[in-house]
Amino acid sequence: MDEDALRDYLPTSFGGSNTENDLEAQMEKARRPGFEKKDKQSKSDEDDEDTEDADSVDSDDDEDDEFPVSHELVFKTHDRAVTSITLDTAGARMITGSTDCNLKFHDFASMAPNTIRAFKTVDPTATKTSANTETHPIHTVKFNPSTGSQVLVVSATVQARILSRDGETEYETVKGDMYLRDMNMTKGHVSEITSGTWHPTNWEQFVTAGTDSTLRIWDINLRTKQKDIIVHKSKQAGAAGRSRMTTVAWGLEPEGNKSMLVSTALDGSLLMWPGEGPYHRPIAEVRDAHKPDTWTSGIDISSDGRLIVTRGGDDMIKIWDIRKLKTPINRTSHPSTAQQYPTSNIIFAPNSTAILTGSADGSLHILNPATLKPELITPVTPSIPLITVQWHPKLNQIITGSANAETHILFNPTTSTKGAVSILSRLPKRRHIDDDASLTTDYDNLGVSGDAILNPGTTSEALQTSTYASRHPTIGLTASGKSRDPRRPHMPAQTPFAKSAPSEEHIKERVAFSDMRTEDPREALLKYADKAKNDPMFTKAWSKTQPKTVYAELSDEEDGGARKKQKT
Repeated sequence: MDEDALRDYLPTSFGGSNTENDLEAQMEKARRPGFEKKDKQSKSDEDDEDTEDADSVDSDDDEDDEFPVSHELVFKTHDRAVTSITLDTAGARMITGSTDCNLKFHDFASMAPNTIRAFKTVDPTATKTSANTETHPIHTVKFNPSTGSQVLVVSATVQARILSRDGETEYETVKGDMYLRDMNMTKGHVSEITSGTWHPTNWEQFVTAGTDSTLRIWDINLRTKQKDIIVHKSKQAGAAGRSRMTTVAWGLEPEGNKSMLVSTALDGSLLMWPGEGPYHRPIAEVRDAHKPDTWTSGIDISSDGRLIVTRGGDDMIKIWDIRKLKTPINRTSHPSTAQQYPTSNIIFAPNSTAILTGSADGSLHILNPATLKPELITPVTPSIPLITVQWHPKLNQIITGSANAETHILFNPTTSTKGAVSILSRLPKRRHIDDDASLTTDYDNLGVSGDAILNPGTTSEALQTSTYASRHPTIGLTASGKSRDPRRPHMPAQTPFAKSAPSEEHIKERVAFSDMRTEDPREALLKYADKAKNDPMFTKAWSKTQPKTVYAELSDEEDGGARKKQKT
């Protein structure tokens, strides 16, 4: 027998293998071009140089480590452009929204380098009709900053929704009456919502901006209407006085005791209100903050509450001081992507020492907040617009969403913790048939297969779906909404818009005084009998001034002395 072949066949050692080199090589694969690792020998040579040169090298290294962009991890879980990204406070779960109308839920603790995918897909706006399924793109998704147990979702509808961290709908704003002209009289938005955010300290409240020229403040404990309403009366809109509100931010004032609301409108104005009211008129207004009829897609307030940054559809980025809001402190030219992607944002870094935004050429721009000059420009998705960007303070990682449906997590292994670092610190999982993405089907909240299973060698997607349904006649729903599985009973949807009657719980929450329908009307009226007698409502004004009625008493003589006797 050949000794070389036997040596190759037999293992060189027994027991657990050394995985340090594998993990180090795995981390090196995530290193981005242009951020090569320095050689140890060259580093030791640099240490032997004189003191001045060593100090300059250390300062350069500090600048490189200031922004966590040396490595990246790519998530390809959506089918269309990623428009919004949010992470919970602990940095354990990430949710991304897209123009494919879906929310993707990702858990960093359950992923490995070869199993990077969403564990759940939710379409929060899907409504089933007899003809098709109606869905809407996602504009904004934000975790509640308190504990991350709730998620605010704003889509291209008139209703915002509060979801649990597992994707279950907990709260839904009401629709307004579109036939009312006075927006102060409506209980909710009457046209599409464009943006929304949470209160910075009272985490039971949030605000939404709509194309009906209003900002509406909601309380999750009040389900019948909004808590407060702000109507923007545009002076450039003529007699109508309406202008679409494009984006909104809610932050703390410099003292930190009170909050402030800042919003932009399609007429180019920048407006600021006190966060706790009154909301009759803005405390500051800049009419020509950006060019009118251009979509200002991004706005943010610094952590100290002194600066406001806006990104307009006029290809300009401007920074403002709230103490003198008439003119911007500085401005710079920056190509806008708001016309195609109206949710393109701009944010302050967690410590407000930098400003982050994407560009039309797919680069991440990190700007100096004082001069708005770029401190770092790094390509993320070259030649493909970068839409949204977030910087998580606890993980120290930058997350970006692009038009090619990719989510990139930029990090630095030495300064970043958990998140993408924890994923790349694990060995790849052994593949199983259930881990094959082509054999795994995501189910949406309607109980219908979200991803069609395509058979190899066929080009028609409709033919694939019909073939799969014919082979599996007990899977899915019929046209009337009933389950094809004979073992599963039909559960009617308990909503006010379904064919069945609304549930009793829904009536109690949405309809005022609905509990009076089960009350006996006679007992309800007699309950107020004593109160009406002792404390009258309508005749109370004359209770002291009403003269007493006195009837004349007639004697027999005055009556003529002759009284008629009763007939017997």
